[in-house]
Amino acid sequence: MKSHPITKDIISQHGLTDEEYRSILKALGREPNLLELGIFSVMWSEHCSYKSSKVHLRNFPTTGKYVLQGPGENAGVVDIGDGLAVAFKMESHNHPSYIEPYQGAATGVGGILRDIFTMGARPIASLNSLRFGSFEHPKTRYLLNGVVAGIAGYGNCMGVPTVGGEIYFHESYNGNCLVNAMTVGIMESNKIFKGKAEGIGNLVMYVGSKTGRDGIHGATMASDVFGEGGEERRPTVQVGDPFTEKLLLEACLEVFKTDYVVGIQDMGAAGLTSSSVEMASRGGTGIDLDVSLVPCREEGMTPYEVMLSESQERMLMVVRQGCEDKVKEIFHKWDLEAVVIGIVTSSGLLRVAEGNSIAAMLPVQPLTDNAPIYKRPIKRPASQDDVQTLDLKKIPEPKNYNETLLTLLSSPNIASKEWIYRQYDHMVRTDTVVLPGSDAAVIRIKGTKKALAMTVDCNSRYCYLDPWTGGAIAVAEAARNLVCSGAKPIALTDCLNFGNPERTEIMWQFEQAVLGMSEACKKFGIPVISGNVSLYNETSGVSIYPTPTVGMVGLIEDISLHATQWFKSEGDIIILLGETKEELGGSEYLKIIHKLDKGKPPHLNLDMEAKAQEVCLNAIHDGIIKSSHDCSEGGLAVALAECCISSPANDHIGVVVNFKSTLQTPNSELRTDSLLFGESQSRIVVSLANEDVAKFMSIADKHGVSAVVIGKVGGKRLKINGIIDAAVDELKTAWQGSIERLLM
Repeated sequence: MKSHPITKDIISQHGLTDEEYRSILKALGREPNLLELGIFSVMWSEHCSYKSSKVHLRNFPTTGKYVLQGPGENAGVVDIGDGLAVAFKMESHNHPSYIEPYQGAATGVGGILRDIFTMGARPIASLNSLRFGSFEHPKTRYLLNGVVAGIAGYGNCMGVPTVGGEIYFHESYNGNCLVNAMTVGIMESNKIFKGKAEGIGNLVMYVGSKTGRDGIHGATMASDVFGEGGEERRPTVQVGDPFTEKLLLEACLEVFKTDYVVGIQDMGAAGLTSSSVEMASRGGTGIDLDVSLVPCREEGMTPYEVMLSESQERMLMVVRQGCEDKVKEIFHKWDLEAVVIGIVTSSGLLRVAEGNSIAAMLPVQPLTDNAPIYKRPIKRPASQDDVQTLDLKKIPEPKNYNETLLTLLSSPNIASKEWIYRQYDHMVRTDTVVLPGSDAAVIRIKGTKKALAMTVDCNSRYCYLDPWTGGAIAVAEAARNLVCSGAKPIALTDCLNFGNPERTEIMWQFEQAVLGMSEACKKFGIPVISGNVSLYNETSGVSIYPTPTVGMVGLIEDISLHATQWFKSEGDIIILLGETKEELGGSEYLKIIHKLDKGKPPHLNLDMEAKAQEVCLNAIHDGIIKSSHDCSEGGLAVALAECCISSPANDHIGVVVNFKSTLQTPNSELRTDSLLFGESQSRIVVSLANEDVAKFMSIADKHGVSAVVIGKVGGKRLKINGIIDAAVDELKTAWQGSIERLLM
C-alpha cells in the first residue's frame, strides 16, 4: 500500500473526529492510508451511517401486512395484490441544491429514480417537497428557479411524470434550501432485487456512465454545516445526464427479466465505495475490486478519486459466473458501459487493487455494522416556553375579512403552485388520473381497476413550535390527503431534515418529531418502509426549522371511486367533518397577517383523526361524496375558497356558508379570525347531493365524529357568515398568479 502522512488536518478535512480516528486504528490494528481514510470518512458520515439518528429511528414501526421490504434496502416495497407491488422512497439533495441548484436538484431526481428501478420496479411517478427562504432574501429567486428547472429537466427527459409535491417559503431556509425527491414504481411482487453480494466467485460488474471527478466527498459535504457562501464546494456537486439514465433504466429492467443478476446497488452517495461495501455487508461476504478496470472519463484518476466519485447514472451488479458476456450484450445494446471490475469473496474484506498493487484493504464490518452510533445529548431549549406563549388578547382581529382572505390566498405557502408544476410533465405515460392541485395525486395501474394515491406533507412551523405534535401532524395530514382522494394509506417514507445534531436542542427536536411520527404511524397502522435523514442543515449557527417530511402512498381498489377537492355541482350540500377550536398558534394567518411564529400548534387527537378519516373513506367508497378536501393551512375559509377555485377545468363555482361561532366547541364562542383561519386538525370539507346527506350523517354518527351542514354550493361568490363576500374570480386571481408575481 502506498503511504501518505495522515495528519490531524487530513483527518479533520475528512469530517472525522479524533475519537473516530482512534476507532479506525483499533479496527485496523494499524494506520490507514489516504484511500482507506477516505472510505471510512464517507461510510461513517451521517449521510451513510445514520450515526446520530439510528437510535431514534428504531422507534418507527416498519412491518405490516402489506410490507415486502422495509428499511435497509435501496427502497421499501409494499404488496398491492394481483401479483403487483409498489416500491417507493424519498431522499434529500439539500446541500448540493443550495450550492448548484439546477444540478443539485436534477441529480437528486436521478438518484431517487435509480433507487426505485434498482429494486426491479419501473418508476411511474415522482413528487417533491421543497423549502426556500423568504422572498426578501436575495438568493431565494435564484434557488427556486434553478431547483424547479433541474427537477423538470431531469424528470421530463426520463419520461416519468412529476405528479405532486409541496413547497414552503420561510426565512429559516435562507441559508439552506431543502430539496426532497420521492419516486414511486410498480413491479411484480415476486421479483424484488436487493443490494446483496452473494455467491463466492460471482462477478462484480460496473454498468452505466463513466466515472469522473464530480461529486467526490459529496456524502461528507452533505454531513457538514455551511459557513457563509458555499460556492467553494461546487466540485462536490454531481452532474446529471437524464438521457443516459433513461438508457440505464431500460437496460436494467431488461436484464432483470433474466436470471443473471444476483444483486444490484445504485452508486449514489459515496459512489463505488458505499455500493460495494454495503452489498458485501448485506451478503456477509467480501469484495475484491480493481479500479484500473473502472471506465473513467478523465485521465489519471487515482484510486481515491475513483472510489469516492459520485458521478451519476452508475450501478454496481453482482452477476452469476458465466453470465457476464450476456449482461454486457444487453448493456452494450443500450450504449452503456458494462465491465467486470471484481469478484465476490469469502474474506469479509473490501480489497481495492490498482492493477497489481493493493490500494486499500479493509474489513467490511467496521465500515457498516460497527460504524459509530451516537446517543447524543438531548435538551429541551429554555426558549421553547416563550416560543409557545401566545396572548390572543394582544392580537387584533382584522377590520376587513375579505382583504385578509385575499392576502392569505396570495401567500406563497397557500397560493397555487401552478407556476411550478406546469414546468413538469405530469401526463407522460398517460396514467395520471388526478393532476397536481388536489389533495393527492392519483395514478392508475394499467391492466387493473386499481390506482395509487400519493402525497408529501410537513408543516415545519408546527415542528418548530412543538416537534412531537408537528411530527404527528405530518403523518396525519398525509394520511388525510390520501383519504380525501379515496385511498387507504398503506405505508410511508420520510425525509428527516434537521440542523446540527451536535447541538442538544436540535437532537431534542429530532427525538420528539420521531416519537410523534411513530405514535401516529402506530395509531393509523402505517409502517415506515424507507427514508432518509439529512442533518447539519445549518449556516453560520442558524438552523432550519425542523422538517420531518412524510411521503405516503395509498391504495384505491376501484379507480372509479376516487375523489378530488373542488366543488362539482350547483345545489350540493357542504358538510364540515370534525371540530373547530380556538387554535391560531402556528397558523399561516398568524405569520402572514401578524408576522408571528408563536403559540402551540393545533392539538391532534389521534383517535378522532382516525375516526374522521374512516368516515370520509367509507362515504367515498359508498359513492356519495362529490368532493372532499383536507382543512389545513389557512383554516376553514381558505379550504372553502380552494374548493371553489382549484378545479383544473376552470369550472369555478361559489358557495354560501353559514356556521356558528360556537362551531363544535360547546359553551365557548370563538374569535372570528380563529373560526375562519384557525388550523384545527382532523377536519374535512365534503360536498354531496342533498339526498345523500342523511346517509353521510349516519356514517359520521356511527363513528362518533362531529358532522355539520354549513352551506350550499352555487353562484359565483364565496359568502361566509355575512363576514366574507368575494367574487370567485377575484379569489382565483389572488391565488393563481401569486408565486409568478413574486418572481418578477
